Amino acid sequence: MSATLAESIAQQRDALKTLLREPLAQTALACSETWHDREALNALLSAALAQQSICKYMYALDTQAIQVSDTLGRDGAVVPDFGRNRADRPYMNERVPSEGFLLSQAYISLRARRPSLTAIQIVRDANGRVLGFVGADFDLRNLPLTSKLYDEPTHWRQLRGDPAIRGSVFQQTRSESQVDSNIDTVMSVLEELMTSHGVYHVMLHFSSSRAVIWLFDDPYRYRLLDIAALTDPSICLAYPERAYPADALVPREKIRAVLDSLRDLRYMDEMFYLRTGTLNVFNGVVGLTFSCDGSHYLPWDEFISKGYDFWASGKLMG
Repeated sequence: MSATLAESIAQQRDALKTLLREPLAQTALACSETWHDREALNALLSAALAQQSICKYMYALDTQAIQVSDTLGRDGAVVPDFGRNRADRPYMNERVPSEGFLLSQAYISLRARRPSLTAIQIVRDANGRVLGFVGADFDLRNLPLTSKLYDEPTHWRQLRGDPAIRGSVFQQTRSESQVDSNIDTVMSVLEELMTSHGVYHVMLHFSSSRAVIWLFDDPYRYRLLDIAALTDPSICLAYPERAYPADALVPREKIRAVLDSLRDLRYMDEMFYLRTGTLNVFNGVVGLTFSCDGSHYLPWDEFISKGYDFWASGKLMG
């Protein structure tokens, strides 16, 4: 997980802790006064649940993680859960901080099989002795988005691929594909589509002679172009002419330079060569997958600046 993504998740968790800590502490205090009365606990938890629109279930556990209440949901009590042992659940295997409140790491729920979180609050009696815990379950779909949308980083990243492919790379050689045989036409068609017909993302599979494209007129659906389409300039008539987007990070006049660099890496070596290249003009990232199955994602300008010699020197293996 990238540092930026981890930071975004941490910010979201901190906001949720602030939102949940005090209400759960108040619920735990109320429960401590009727801890040994199942029906009274159920009533208190039902009332607390009604005040928490984002909470899915609430329940009380003893110090051994055995339920001393039912599991209270929006439709009432899940009666068979009284006496349930939750000791093996992920949230019961995390250390509760000294202040008595824990927001668990995300996990997959048993019943709905969905990403979930659980908040745990220690329950103490008037003398400070630990009686158990109040638990509150949350479906991630119901949690408020408390921070801005995560931004994908644009720095260079390398990901290793299938070890089986990497291990056999010295036994393989590049086979001439239909894209290879028509490379200049293919690159000219893709350049035209990206600069003048609204294609903002292209994924070119050199070895299997196909491309997948996305258009900003219809961003939720992709189009598959086979070799017949990629080698026929009239394919551009199928997509209306569009002005190049002003907020694209890749300048219009640099599209061909990126495509030509992809072509160069395809012919770099008979053993180490480019299998798939991608370009997204909005985030400005070029994606590369080589014959060793290693993948690289880097900004378009850094990609161009590296040049053929950099990749030919063996950097693609990492």
